[in-house]
Amino acid sequence: MTAGFHAPMPPARTGVAAYAAEMLAELRKLGTVEAGATAADVHLYHIGNNGLHREIYQRALSHPGVVLLHDAVLHHLLLGTLSQTDYIAEFEYNYGAWHHGLAGDLWAGRGRAASGHHYFAYPMLRRLAERSLAVLVHNPGAAHMVRKHAPNAEIHEIPHPFSPPTHLPDAMDTARTRAQLGVGPNEVLFGLFGHLREAKRVQPVLRAFARLRNRRPNLKLLLAGAFASTDLERAVIPSPGVIRTGYLSESAFWRHAAAVDVCLSPRFPGAGETSGIAIRFMGLGKPVIVTRNEENSRFSADICLQGDAGAAEEAMYETMMDLLVAEPAVRQRLGRNAARYIAEQHSPGTTARLVWDVLRVHSIRKPL
Repeated sequence: MTAGFHAPMPPARTGVAAYAAEMLAELRKLGTVEAGATAADVHLYHIGNNGLHREIYQRALSHPGVVLLHDAVLHHLLLGTLSQTDYIAEFEYNYGAWHHGLAGDLWAGRGRAASGHHYFAYPMLRRLAERSLAVLVHNPGAAHMVRKHAPNAEIHEIPHPFSPPTHLPDAMDTARTRAQLGVGPNEVLFGLFGHLREAKRVQPVLRAFARLRNRRPNLKLLLAGAFASTDLERAVIPSPGVIRTGYLSESAFWRHAAAVDVCLSPRFPGAGETSGIAIRFMGLGKPVIVTRNEENSRFSADICLQGDAGAAEEAMYETMMDLLVAEPAVRQRLGRNAARYIAEQHSPGTTARLVWDVLRVHSIRKPL
């Protein structure tokens, strides 16, 4: 069997590219896999909710194969791909002609799509899910979204793989990185990593951090990533105790991750994604704070801390952060439990084998 493999690849500045490169290497241990293949027995398409996946999405529709959804919400991808007429028609295809007016309103307000709840509430998955031979997802929340749009779709939930770096920074390297960041040996460093946008709750996290730091001045917060908008960037900096780094290369990511004591990885509204950053930090044995939702429902309370989105969001962040500062033993216990869980459930070999099995079945079961 020859499998076609379609995904953004390094040096694209997206977590999907790093993920795809690692999966490609693992799949090639199992059989013949050709990146960007025009002809193959079966194709695997990596789909996310941004313009990097535009051509892959179109090919997945014209040459159906197995789709791996990194985001189950594709609304923003389609907003950036379709004309107004085609967008409204696609919205009606997903949700019915009686939503024509809503589709027009969403198109007109698309400048607010990054933070507008309605854009996340309508994933616009139906066409891709119906056309694909099978749909792979990383969590129950994404599976629920797919099933709601395409009840007859074949859905497989697979673990988001964790691949530790070849050379993890040692204690001396980590101390050096912390010193370069201006973090003292007795200070607790929180970290918010990745593409910094409204859905990552940057402003609520910063407000919670500021209140906590007024009581506990031995805290720092690292914002590691590029801001999605200049408006958001202006709104959150400068702030006392907050450190900026901008986009990090893969090697720089691991250096900074090793230096962080606690990872903050909330998401609301969610796009059906499993945070690769949260998985990486848990795999490193770091405590992580995430949003309580269906996407994170596989993680028990002894693996990570989960806070509710809504009116009490900031207070919950502050309380959880305070607990992890005041109780180093809790940080250590959560980190140990998380590392053990990720090692047992999220190995790259296990994920690749599950993906390969689906590809193999569909290379034999040709569509009519």
